[in-house]
Amino acid sequence: MSDVADSNSNTMNGATALINTLADCGVEYCIANPGTSEMHLVQALDAVPRIKSVLALFEGVCTGAADGIGRMTGIPAATLLHLGPGMANGIANLHNARRGNAPMINIIGNHPEYHIGFDAPLTSDIDTLARNFSSWIKSCSTSETLAQDGADAFTATLRQSPGSMGQIATLIMGADAAWGPSGGPASPNPVPQRACVEDRTIEHIAAILGKGGKTALLLEHQATEQAAMEAASRIASKTGCRLLNGTFPARVDGGPGRVKVERLPYFPEQLLAALEGTDNLILVGGEIPASFFAYRGIPGQLVPDTCQVSRLAFIEEDCIDALERLAERLGAAKESVTRFERREIPKPSGELDNRNIIQSIASTMPEDVIVCTDSGGGNAAFPYCQNTASNSWLTLTGGAIGQGGPCATGAALACPDRLVLALLGDGGAAYTIQYLWTLAREGLNVTSVIFANNSYNILNVEYARLGVENPGAIARSLFDIGNPEIDWVAIAKGFGVPAARADTADELCKLLEASYHEPGPFLIQASGQIQR
Repeated sequence: MSDVADSNSNTMNGATALINTLADCGVEYCIANPGTSEMHLVQALDAVPRIKSVLALFEGVCTGAADGIGRMTGIPAATLLHLGPGMANGIANLHNARRGNAPMINIIGNHPEYHIGFDAPLTSDIDTLARNFSSWIKSCSTSETLAQDGADAFTATLRQSPGSMGQIATLIMGADAAWGPSGGPASPNPVPQRACVEDRTIEHIAAILGKGGKTALLLEHQATEQAAMEAASRIASKTGCRLLNGTFPARVDGGPGRVKVERLPYFPEQLLAALEGTDNLILVGGEIPASFFAYRGIPGQLVPDTCQVSRLAFIEEDCIDALERLAERLGAAKESVTRFERREIPKPSGELDNRNIIQSIASTMPEDVIVCTDSGGGNAAFPYCQNTASNSWLTLTGGAIGQGGPCATGAALACPDRLVLALLGDGGAAYTIQYLWTLAREGLNVTSVIFANNSYNILNVEYARLGVENPGAIARSLFDIGNPEIDWVAIAKGFGVPAARADTADELCKLLEASYHEPGPFLIQASGQIQR
């Protein structure tokens, strides 16, 4: 009965038609935490093994893992979530995925419409919640339309939306749409194409670059792909302009041989200092840099007063094509590309601190590694690792901590032949530590490094920026997660992941190298004198 609505019918039900349609479109993974309303979809996944079903113990792991898959493949994974509360548990990482433009399809089970009026305990306004992170929503599917709605959801995830709307499609599926009879799978829709930048825009930006002065190209979203940055680097060689990425790009491929680009710093005064003296800032795929938070006396948009801002391409336009045409217009198509060069970094020694943790990571980094960061220390490691080994670097796009471990899980599922390194703060890791269980269950090659400073360290920094030199006992307690101290090694082993603690740089280097040579997951608790 796996493909039918009931045992007395030869008609495929809506759930099985939906899953077949998603598989035909190219969906390869469903990261699930299902409940009663989704049982017919579970049955359909059992009947359609072309989609790999992966269980996560918490919905924030489901959504974060789907984010990692989307970033690494450009193809949406599906999540299977249980009604409004289940979806709400995953919203933080849906926010991060939206900000990073990761394609994703959420399938959220719901009561049949006739049952909603009874106000059962799990009834909620799912549509209102979903609008916060979805670029496409459908909540009125029937068993006859569900397959086509799935095809439309897939198409929506491949269509870049304007601004920060992202590429997440949410299909809110009443249980009656899943169990009712269907006409069968729907055919995939044509793949949407990005619009091309107008010729007059190319001419305008070429004129700005031709005038001289200090000009910078800010490359974000699609413009962080290597093909875009290759063209941008040729433009820089021709015109002398700077190349910049935003502070938290969804994915940047770096390391020796990859295009060399600066990354804007995090704190607003540092970012303003980095742009000081810039006459022209040209946006390619992104927006004017904005301060992560509002600070009194500091502007929200971080561009020097004397800097003129222009735009080559909006986020939904073809940035690669625009940069290649601009290079051609400037006569830069055959100019050289500036790339990161390989440089050996010696292994450090001594008790762990911020500096030698980063040096340990850089000096032992394996080739073609995927790095997922969810910590200040992990983000700070980026520039030190670009001369050591090729890498794909996935950052905390939306600022909602708890992304790093789940995103690493998805990256490892999508790229089983590559090692994955998750650089996590202990505060963020505590949000979604259930990801370890999925790593163990699936045998994924993820090395997790926990920066165990027993503190929400960034909050200590932010509090000091207010001018408070001696925080009181209550303030200190709200930033302190060391009472009681978390035993990350014990937690990892409880979830089935081998783990060890490093208190010195020598120990950390040995553990990192050992983990890279052993299949499966491993966790390292990096302790010592890490800045609090």
